[in-house]
Amino acid sequence: MGGKTLGESSGNCGESMSDLGRLTTETPNPASERLDELSPLEIVLLMNAEDAKVAAAVASEAKHIAQAIELIADRLAQGGRLIYVGAGTSGRLGVLDATECPPTFNTPPEMVVGVIAGGPQAMFQSVEGAEDIGPAAVEDLWQLKLSEKDVVVGIATSGRTPYVLAALRFARQVGAYTIGITCNEGAELAKDCDLVIAPIVGPEVLAGSTRLKAGTATKMVLNMLSTGAMVRLGKTYGNLMVDLRATNSKLMDRARRIVATLTGLSRDEAERLLERCNGEVKTAIVVHQLGLTPEEARQRLASCGGRLRQALQSGSHLPRSTTENIEPRDNS
Repeated sequence: MGGKTLGESSGNCGESMSDLGRLTTETPNPASERLDELSPLEIVLLMNAEDAKVAAAVASEAKHIAQAIELIADRLAQGGRLIYVGAGTSGRLGVLDATECPPTFNTPPEMVVGVIAGGPQAMFQSVEGAEDIGPAAVEDLWQLKLSEKDVVVGIATSGRTPYVLAALRFARQVGAYTIGITCNEGAELAKDCDLVIAPIVGPEVLAGSTRLKAGTATKMVLNMLSTGAMVRLGKTYGNLMVDLRATNSKLMDRARRIVATLTGLSRDEAERLLERCNGEVKTAIVVHQLGLTPEEARQRLASCGGRLRQALQSGSHLPRSTTENIEPRDNS
């Protein structure tokens, strides 16, 4: 019996493997077919050239991403949650985005949640086979007490990961809104989603390694979804994160700079004002601009849904250029 040629399958992969091979993200990239012969600089230039295609792929899905932002913001405003579900790199990106929301936007940890196949340990090491266990996704969402108020974003580059498909199907049964993110056309998850976001990034430099362009595209989309929704919820003033939670020295310094920028106070004065307001940036700004007590400022913000611009509308006006440079004037 003759030997197998290089690259020939050593077993009967069946129809499913054949189907997988037809995915764009699994197709060998002609530009990198001699990848192992390239110099380090040539590898860098090739990867950079391929990465440059990602932004355009994401831009092609702008309307769908915008639609998702509006829907997510609406559900969050009504007490719902944003729940990312994925396996491997996709799951890790979802968990990463969810984890960044509390310090950046002062959201409760349960508002944006990341669920990864294989559980928390899968963030740090591969849990083989976890992505193929659909019932585990149902159990994970059941444990979260998924409801019709929530939005479930299933992240699967291939568009066919069993764990993600099962999560989306269960979410639809519950009545939650479902969004799918994939990097392949005609993805299987489309039939289980109310909305699909599909930036088609093309073949990877390393065939099938979707932590590359597909992972970058996914990260860009998730950045837009969470940031866009939080902006719509009034978590920013201009481009400043006025709802941040100052939990470390960097964020405390940023809070001082933001307050100083938006009030014209010195940094020392801004720090003292923040101390009066329990570190709450928006409260501090309203206190200074409208001459209120911290409690009155909190009540005013609450009546405006936490939106700083709305809370300030009938009071003192902030400088037009406040968002151009967040370095404050130091009057000390």
